[in-house]
Amino acid sequence: MRGPGARTAPDDEVEVVRVTALVLDFGGPVIRTPFELRHLGEQAAGLPPGTLAWQGPFDPDSDADWGAMQSGVITEREYWRRRVAEFAALTGAPATYNGLFAGMYSADEAELVRPEAVALIGAARRRGMAVAVLTNDLRAFHGPEWIDRMSVLKSVDLIVDGSIEGVLKPDPAIYGLLTDRLDVAPEDCLFVDDQPGNVAGARAVGMTAVWFDITDPAASFAAVHDALDAVDR
Repeated sequence: MRGPGARTAPDDEVEVVRVTALVLDFGGPVIRTPFELRHLGEQAAGLPPGTLAWQGPFDPDSDADWGAMQSGVITEREYWRRRVAEFAALTGAPATYNGLFAGMYSADEAELVRPEAVALIGAARRRGMAVAVLTNDLRAFHGPEWIDRMSVLKSVDLIVDGSIEGVLKPDPAIYGLLTDRLDVAPEDCLFVDDQPGNVAGARAVGMTAVWFDITDPAASFAAVHDALDAVDR
């Protein structure tokens, strides 16, 4: 049963059978992306506005690396390694993920976390659902002190981080790790991610999945709520 108005990756359908667990990607659905926080990185590094010109999905025609990633020519990790190298060359910052992201993500949690994500987690809780985060890069991109200060991470039952596990979405093994640790079947999960490949990977193992379009968060959250509501019909 597809929720009305659901946003999906092109030519895909959201088929909801039963859901007892909400599984969220972290970067995109829960916290704002680097594309939305570039200005904070520029400010922190003393760079003129607009220096970090990459815009990813917000202007894919101007970001050749983003197009290469979406078509599978390079991985998401390689995309960000290229951004790290550019930033280090501009600023002298360490050529690490944290060197790039530290300034962008130094703001208060309220500026980084989407309030709609907090509301979604609450809605899932009221339905008696488990809530988990399935991410590829939490520890790789952010230091432990930053992770510890994110209270939103304390509101979920489980975090599975591919950068710790050594396996990344869309590898079926990481979805299996999550369902094993939650003690649920893949068919019990509603999965939300901003990368179409990860959404396809979730569907391939039997999860219901909704693509989160970071260029239109309001419609994306509406699609997730539609999928949740479909369970109750």
